[in-house]
Amino acid sequence: MNALKLKRIFRSQILWRSLRRGLAVFTLLSGLAGLYLWASTPLPDLRHLRERAAIGNTRILDRTGKLLYAVPDPLSGSQQPLASDQIPLALQQATIAIEDTNFYVNYGIDLRGIVRAAWSNLRSGTVVAGGSTITQQLARSFLLDPQLAQQRSLERKLREAVLALKLSASLPKAEILALYLNQIYYGGLSYGVEAAAQHYFGKPARDLDLAEAALLAGLPQAPAHYDPFAQPAAALARQAQVLDAMARAGFISPSQATQAKAEPLQFSGAPTAMRAPHFVSHLLNELSAELGPDTLLRGGLTITTTLDADLQASAEATLRRQIAQLAAPHDGGPDHRVSNGAVVVLDPADGAILAMVGSPNFADSASQGQVNAALALRQPGSAIKPLTYAAALERGWTPATMILDVPTSFATREGRPYTPENYDRSYHGPLSLREALATSSNIAAVRTLESIGVLALLDMAARLGISSLSQDSGRYGLSLTLGSGEVSPLELTAAYAALANGGYRVAPYAVISISGPGGAALPATKLSASPRASAIAPQVAYLISDILADRYARMRAFGAESPLDIDRPAAVKTGTTSDWRDNWTVGYSPDRAVGVWVGNADGLPMQGISGISGAGPVWHAVMLAAHRGLAPRAFARPEGIVELAICADSGMLPSPNCPATRLERFIAGSGPQKADNTHSVVAVDRLLGCRAPAGYPASRTVSRIYQRLPPAAEAWAASAGLPEPPRSTCRMPESAGGVAPNSSASPLSPVVSVGADPLEPALIAPGAGAIFSISPGVPPERQQLMIQAQAGGPATRLAIVVDGATVASLSDPPYRVLWQLAPGTHQVWVEVYDSQGQRRSSPSVTFIVMP
Repeated sequence: MNALKLKRIFRSQILWRSLRRGLAVFTLLSGLAGLYLWASTPLPDLRHLRERAAIGNTRILDRTGKLLYAVPDPLSGSQQPLASDQIPLALQQATIAIEDTNFYVNYGIDLRGIVRAAWSNLRSGTVVAGGSTITQQLARSFLLDPQLAQQRSLERKLREAVLALKLSASLPKAEILALYLNQIYYGGLSYGVEAAAQHYFGKPARDLDLAEAALLAGLPQAPAHYDPFAQPAAALARQAQVLDAMARAGFISPSQATQAKAEPLQFSGAPTAMRAPHFVSHLLNELSAELGPDTLLRGGLTITTTLDADLQASAEATLRRQIAQLAAPHDGGPDHRVSNGAVVVLDPADGAILAMVGSPNFADSASQGQVNAALALRQPGSAIKPLTYAAALERGWTPATMILDVPTSFATREGRPYTPENYDRSYHGPLSLREALATSSNIAAVRTLESIGVLALLDMAARLGISSLSQDSGRYGLSLTLGSGEVSPLELTAAYAALANGGYRVAPYAVISISGPGGAALPATKLSASPRASAIAPQVAYLISDILADRYARMRAFGAESPLDIDRPAAVKTGTTSDWRDNWTVGYSPDRAVGVWVGNADGLPMQGISGISGAGPVWHAVMLAAHRGLAPRAFARPEGIVELAICADSGMLPSPNCPATRLERFIAGSGPQKADNTHSVVAVDRLLGCRAPAGYPASRTVSRIYQRLPPAAEAWAASAGLPEPPRSTCRMPESAGGVAPNSSASPLSPVVSVGADPLEPALIAPGAGAIFSISPGVPPERQQLMIQAQAGGPATRLAIVVDGATVASLSDPPYRVLWQLAPGTHQVWVEVYDSQGQRRSSPSVTFIVMP
């Protein structure tokens, strides 16, 4: 054996002895640490577990100290302990299946279960299983010191494991499970299964069926996230996970799981003595997740909130009155089929929540009153448009920028034309950005978004605090500016609050301070105030506010008097979805921002109601209440805003031919640079209307001003009856050296001075592949499609043909007809006949009308 080999053996023996010594030392130290933890972690007297007293009731106050809610002792009242045989077997099995599959065979801790849960969570991308056993959870939530229980430390895990082992050695499994089910927190201030059954289903635990038991079993992992009142979709998804786990464990069959998933659950929230119940419930859910339910509910805390109890009560009463009025109008009109609504009031200076009404009646289970609609995601309709125009202003647009509101088909990523319509089913031609936003033109908003890009609107929404639109941003198209995305009333009102305060993003917050039993202040939480951050330029925020507060600009759409007008300057926007499921009014002054949503919690459509008639009256009343005692204030004009005279029709600088001017506000440097060149003065014969040539008798001549519109607006101008410059030139009378009286032409007959190049007949609208929808909330006779055509060359007659039937036979332009919408796939084409009776036809165009 050579020396090198001996050296290697010697070294390996030294290494092996070192490893053995290290292992022995580690084992000894671990054993000593285990003995110390075992000895220093006593198991409380099991006979007195339920006699543990709370430190004191937690009290929730409004901003002035008024009591909103005193949390009852969670270990008394409706929380009645049940014996093991009084707890439904389905609930016991559901809890074991989702929380601790090996409950009956482990010794209080389950290393395989921890590994298995980690793997399941990794595969699903979310937390679907916990690593702690039921016994560990019982030890952590009920036996550990509350402060230690909230720590994520090795000491906490080790002491939790020691207590679990001691519990498992001291009590039978049935009693451990009963203890767990009798004290675990299910949300809604409900400790234990009996309180949870009463709170969510209005029945004793013994009467729970499989579907109900599965839903309750899924709550303890994250009560706020799976709250069936606030997060119904998440709650049902969690219930499905529990049922699948029960089937895998062999407790139920797959068919039973499927049947239970399909069962409609009947929730019946327990009555509550809370003031502002939606606000308080939201507060408790959020703080429970952050501080832990024991610390929150049994810690004797005093929580001072941002809420104004008097304003809250006024907003609740206003919403209840309006919903009742919509259900039974005083004029004897029909029921508008509205049962729900929400109101949010914020201080735009910092985002303090002054009022939060989640429904007209918290206790009304028939209308899902416990669902907090102030936090629910709904389509905002036109209430999102101010963000589109704010993004446009950032890109150099101005309140005077002209936008065409004419029939238009827009290209989409899918290759199918998108043809929006205005709420009033009419078109308004060239509109300034100010008019387009104030009157809520759909087509102008889509044109604007097409120009600036969908990402510009998504970026603006994110900067103003709307996070919901970023969850699946890739699916949005041009309809996003008409409200096809979903936002909550709270976050949309907060976005408007940023416009009110000059462009600073504010995060809505609910907590002013939290103090413990001895008066010591607790650290700030996620619900406390956070520093505001600049989101948009103050000049942009001011211009949007100035437009939304311009009652004269919106008068054409909303009339001289409307619920949008209050006793002070206020910016406001309405929104109504095309399917009549949501209507909104959101607005603000420099001092308060108020958002109102009206609709149905289950998403059923309303009947004949808009943002102005549904949410508008509530907004008006709440704004007045929110400003009680506050002096009116105008929106502060920031530096960098200038006021210029412009030509009212074109948005350019005035010129001698401009018929009317007005003042407009601009960000300095963005105002128009050129004088108006869209208007021209034309001399015409006052009787014949033909163009008067030079030397034409002055007695027959009058000067008229005409505006030249873009080609895309020509069809609209013709349909609207706008005067066009004459295309013919008058013949000179004989007395002026014109045609002799015996000429074959009449001395005053017009002579066409411009001709048209021969063109094939064609359809201007609708576009090929266009899709239209019949709206259930609009009278059928108003749901018509304007079909527009051009003849091309000379024509004595033009026929518009739909599905083989002639719907219009026209001898003179403009060639257009209103066609009653009918569900189905349709073909339309044009037939043109010349003076010799020869026919020319355009290619057919296919379009679809959805029922």
